Amino acid sequence: MVALPMFIFMGLMLDRSGVAGRLMSGFATLFRGVNGGLAITVVVIGVLLAATTGIIGASVVLLALLGLPVMLEQNYNKSVAAGTVCAVGTLGILIPPSIMLVLMADRMAMSVGDLFLGAVFPGLLLNGLYVLYLLGHGLIKPADLPSSSNASTFDTAALLNLIKAVIPPAFLIFAVLGSIFLGFATPTEAAGVGAAGALVLAMANRSLSKSILTDVVRETTRTTAFIFAILIGATAFSLVLRGLGGDELIERTLLGLPFGPVGIVITILLFTFLLGFFLDWIELTLIILPLVAPVVSSLGFDLVWFTVLFAVCLQTSFLTPPVGFAIFYLKGVAPPGIDATTIYRGVIPFIGLQLIGLTVIFHWESLVTWLPAQAYGP
Repeated sequence: MVALPMFIFMGLMLDRSGVAGRLMSGFATLFRGVNGGLAITVVVIGVLLAATTGIIGASVVLLALLGLPVMLEQNYNKSVAAGTVCAVGTLGILIPPSIMLVLMADRMAMSVGDLFLGAVFPGLLLNGLYVLYLLGHGLIKPADLPSSSNASTFDTAALLNLIKAVIPPAFLIFAVLGSIFLGFATPTEAAGVGAAGALVLAMANRSLSKSILTDVVRETTRTTAFIFAILIGATAFSLVLRGLGGDELIERTLLGLPFGPVGIVITILLFTFLLGFFLDWIELTLIILPLVAPVVSSLGFDLVWFTVLFAVCLQTSFLTPPVGFAIFYLKGVAPPGIDATTIYRGVIPFIGLQLIGLTVIFHWESLVTWLPAQAYGP
């Protein structure tokens, strides 16, 4: 938990460093001749933002400000454009270094490094599903996702600009995640490196000022205090529930279901998915996850695998009304003409894609467990 404020600081500082704007320009040129190229650009940038910020609100707002006006200017279908921004922005909850994964590791008393490694392939799987959907949509309905007409030709100069835009955030990602995965640093130490690296990038981009630094520190303090306040309340609730025997009641109820071990896990995930319509991810992570984890463990399932499945369920909750936070983040900064109904229509295909991804991860446990096993051994 000590790493949490530094990961938040890193994400907020990168949000203001100007990195995303250069990435948008470079990748838009790369995909200029592809139907849906701008939307694919948003997906790629969203993955890079997720791997550097881990903050969904910041990712959705930044992608909306950078990508949505450009897509609408190129006559993209409004629902598809809005849905893409919403869905891609939620990748920050799954792709390391995700703040949610840090909280989950703490509540599950497991290694943050194991959970980060376990989430890599599932995050890339969802990213790949988004790209395939956009490519297919662009082929079937090219009018919805026209190719870019304003981007410059991708020549040597454009390639150099793209490399210059990608190297700084890629280096920071490697410094933070690589140091954890290779065992050079603890998550807390890596978070400190990330926070310092974000400051260096902001200075290199000449976007660091006293007012920006003050705003970032203030927002980091506010976000950290908010999370810890909920953590204190959730811990108190859990202790009272356990003291009254509620955890044993939940365990007996779940183990008594006539569905078998696999059916019980599916029931838990379905219950989590439905709760995500009405509750925030923090409440579900801090209250529900610790209660169901002993049941899953007693059934013989890998807890890292189950935690990643739980995380994908919570990622979907950001897109489902009435409490789909990504939808509200987007609505707050969307250009005129993008109403809530348009956004709701746009996210429906991506909810389906995330459920497909969840099903794949459920059936292929090795997508989660292989990388931690290779890195740290069985």
